[in-house]
Amino acid sequence: MSTTRRDFLKTTGALTLAFALPVRVRGAAAQAPVASFQPSGMLRIDPDGSITIWATRTEIGQGVRTSMAMAIAEELEADWSRVKVLQASTAPRFGDLGVTGGSQTTRSTTLALRKVGAQAREMLLQAAADTWGVAKSECLARSGRIQHPPTKRSLAYGDLVARAAKLTAPAEPPLKAPRDFRILGKDTLRLDGPDIVTGRAQFATDIHLPGMLVASIERCPVFGGKVKSFDAAAALKVPGVKKVLQVSSGVAVFGEDTWAAFAGREALKVQWDEGPAAKVDSAALRRQFEERLKTPGKVVRQEGDAAQALPKAAKRIKATYDAPFLAHATMEPMVAVADVKPDRCMIWAPTQAPGMTLPFVEKLTGLKADQIEIQVTLAGGGFGRRAMADFILDAVECSKAVGAPVKAQWTRPDDFQHDGYRPATLHELEAGLDGQGHPLAWRHRFVGPSIAAANHFPWPAEATELAGAADLAYAIPNLHVEWGQSDTPVPIWFWRAVPASFNPFVTESFLDELAHAAGKDPLDFRLENLPKGPRKLGRDTFDPARYRAVLELAATKAGWRTRKLPKGWGRGIAAHAYLDCGTYVAQVAEVEAKADGSIRVHRVVCAVDCGMVLNPGNVKAQMEGGIAFGLSAALYDEITLKDGRVTADSFSAHPILLLPSMPKVEVHIVPSDLPPGGVGEPGLPPLAPAVANAVFAATGKRLRSLPLLPPALRKA
Repeated sequence: MSTTRRDFLKTTGALTLAFALPVRVRGAAAQAPVASFQPSGMLRIDPDGSITIWATRTEIGQGVRTSMAMAIAEELEADWSRVKVLQASTAPRFGDLGVTGGSQTTRSTTLALRKVGAQAREMLLQAAADTWGVAKSECLARSGRIQHPPTKRSLAYGDLVARAAKLTAPAEPPLKAPRDFRILGKDTLRLDGPDIVTGRAQFATDIHLPGMLVASIERCPVFGGKVKSFDAAAALKVPGVKKVLQVSSGVAVFGEDTWAAFAGREALKVQWDEGPAAKVDSAALRRQFEERLKTPGKVVRQEGDAAQALPKAAKRIKATYDAPFLAHATMEPMVAVADVKPDRCMIWAPTQAPGMTLPFVEKLTGLKADQIEIQVTLAGGGFGRRAMADFILDAVECSKAVGAPVKAQWTRPDDFQHDGYRPATLHELEAGLDGQGHPLAWRHRFVGPSIAAANHFPWPAEATELAGAADLAYAIPNLHVEWGQSDTPVPIWFWRAVPASFNPFVTESFLDELAHAAGKDPLDFRLENLPKGPRKLGRDTFDPARYRAVLELAATKAGWRTRKLPKGWGRGIAAHAYLDCGTYVAQVAEVEAKADGSIRVHRVVCAVDCGMVLNPGNVKAQMEGGIAFGLSAALYDEITLKDGRVTADSFSAHPILLLPSMPKVEVHIVPSDLPPGGVGEPGLPPLAPAVANAVFAATGKRLRSLPLLPPALRKA
């Protein structure tokens, strides 16, 4: 249920907080300027008063570099104008970088980061007190200076670094009360924003090393296929092509630059052993899922007896829903740079999982972990894709093969046709209402492949597929949820919100069907069927008060009961408790739907409760981003297969939402003093059902398949 992604992050080290306590750097003078103060691997204060913070999670557009720096700077009582942020690498001084994913960075690191800042503050306070010969309790830290109010003396942090560096950090420093925050909770511009928008920021594609070659790899178009033979003669005649070699993922063309490598690859001739997957197509996979639904699956939630209760219902409702495979479709294609030497391996890559990647590099190179360093670069989108190691291993294998630095550069078709895709699923639901229109029973059976099983994770196969289905929020006395494993040759991986990207579409849409059958307002139906108090769902606790609050806030701000819509428009509502990251979101969509099946979403009102907010502007940006991403997938996107091949090779075949189609988005944050939750993914799950429910309100037609637009209209 809601344990799966947390288990993933724990297994891979994402929740490791080794940096929470001071990482004492022995011989610090070799790693930092003389007389700098570096009480932690993540923090350095220089004699000039400048403050450097290293982010130990990957920046993939979610603003993590800034929010992590804010948490440290708040407790440090730093002068924010003197703070700069850099990206940590896998060098031992930074501890385990873990995984950037699951919307866990803020939730899992904020307290530890605050301690890093508080430890440094206390050491600076003690250093000032020792300098003046006064009690530390008489000193005050504020905006990069230590003050002594009784004598009106003050010292800048830079003046204290030498003395502070000799002190021992306190294990449990006092933390500030939220009411005293001067940085956290305030709208704060991203520290790296100016460099990103002006082009100064460095991505892996920008890296050029002396003697570096660029590799472009021709891969079998069919999953699991292998090289039978290849002819490199024409490729080697292309100006700038240096080598052509077979590698584990296909045939690599090495050029002196990107265009030489790409042109050489186009000239390459390869014969493939396509294997059994060459017979797979989307229609066959649909039939496979339909057959699997005819057989029992694994019961993943059982309350009461739905089978006994359904025949007694005054009204029964049945429906079948489905969701397709989806590509990650990041703006920046996969790329990595590696320089493998006999005793050392350096890697530059926009990876979400540097710690997970290290063991694969060790195995491939024969080197030990302390001989390998991954420099984590900015990423042009991730959505889970960059937690895979394949594109990094391409660079490592190619560099090892030619004995030179290599940039392994993927093309756009490579990205679409050799991804780890979001699983496709097929759902069968039945529910019953009593004579007063209250839900009596709910039965949800669905099938699809397992991310856990496909990637050999040490968890039950269903562990990665249930969020949004097995943790259904509503109080229904007879509840049965059943999942059936139906694996395919299509490689699958974590995608933004993972199962919550499709399961809430199914459950929140079907709940709307029940409300309509009961003759009740969809908002009222949701509110009246919430449990009376908190309840345990798996290892998490669902709080109906928080769920109710976001529903009511979104509805009120949208004018659910008061705002009249134009003819042909409809309004839909949906919500999701993203228990894995402690965040509750509700959304109302206002949609114009026409008889030809076209859909125009004009407005989305979003209410979010993510606990304590570190940076309100960033929370709003993440909700807006999740809505845009979710709307793109809801309207246009699917990955189809023909003759074992992915049919999409570009954004023209797999369109994304463009600016003219972007609705007006309003984000409202519920004030909270609860621990901070995640916001990278929770904005996505309610969007598709809210839009589908709005289409029904406008047209009376239920849309039960994603994407919602008919094929002829899937143009952004």
